[in-house]
Amino acid sequence: MKAVVTGAAGFIGSHLCERLLADGAEVVGVDCFTDYYPRKFKDANLAPFGAHPRFALVEARIQDADLARLLDGATHVFHLAAQAGVRKSWGTDFRHYTEHNVEATQVLLEACAKVKLERLVYASSSSVYGDAAPIPMREDQRVQPVSPYGVTKLAAEHLCHLYHVNLGVPAVSVRYFTVYGPRQRPDMGFHRFMKAALTSDAIHLYGDGAQTRDFTFVKDAVAATISAGARGIPGRVYNIGGGSRVSVNEVLALIGRLVGRPLDVRHEATQKGDMRDTFADTSLAKRELAYAPSIGLEEGLAAELRWLSAMVARS
Repeated sequence: MKAVVTGAAGFIGSHLCERLLADGAEVVGVDCFTDYYPRKFKDANLAPFGAHPRFALVEARIQDADLARLLDGATHVFHLAAQAGVRKSWGTDFRHYTEHNVEATQVLLEACAKVKLERLVYASSSSVYGDAAPIPMREDQRVQPVSPYGVTKLAAEHLCHLYHVNLGVPAVSVRYFTVYGPRQRPDMGFHRFMKAALTSDAIHLYGDGAQTRDFTFVKDAVAATISAGARGIPGRVYNIGGGSRVSVNEVLALIGRLVGRPLDVRHEATQKGDMRDTFADTSLAKRELAYAPSIGLEEGLAAELRWLSAMVARS
């Protein structure tokens, strides 16, 4: 395999690169290092494999990269690059989401239509469902995002589908459900909760905490992504979830037990665009990708806590 991974320095992208290299692939990583969060986090993500002889990093926007050269000889493209974050996607910042989530995807697909790939795997999000979809969420249900971020992720899904139907790009989409684990972005909930717990600071929680999520450990998300690249049926979309629906209050209680102290939780107003509940029906991924999550929530939280504890100790 020669894989091109966009968003290679990000949370999931870096884990994906590391796993592909361990499996013997040649990997070209692409990342433009947006300033959504400090670059030092992304540099740290790359550190475990950045000097690997089968890894090369290209620092560029997809729109500015020499895609013909990057894709020369590639067998797979894993498209994880995106402007992340539901809450920042409103107002004038929306232009960053159209630039990095929609425009970049269309440019990449145009380039992929000119080469022969085995698969292009697009990393989508449970945010495309919105609050109208029944629980558990199925890929064939109506999708109606409640955030601008979700709209752009769905638009990119549609682009992948139309480039498959019209130009033969072997595109597969995977909808991640709330991925967590080591290297998680500093703006994400578990990272914020755990860091506050470790430093005895207040935890600021949006909403009443009764909202539920299908939390997915990063290694399970990566395994599903690689399987989609090997077995996914072009044109299909697959839910990738962790296998259980858990409230945020239950997560906070578990973090408190792991750190061995009560948490100072302060409730804030619910943020616009935040979904109330998510839970994935993963039967299609199980059937066609042989996907089965292997890391339970407590084990996964403990792994992220060990990573974050080491980071806090170094800072």
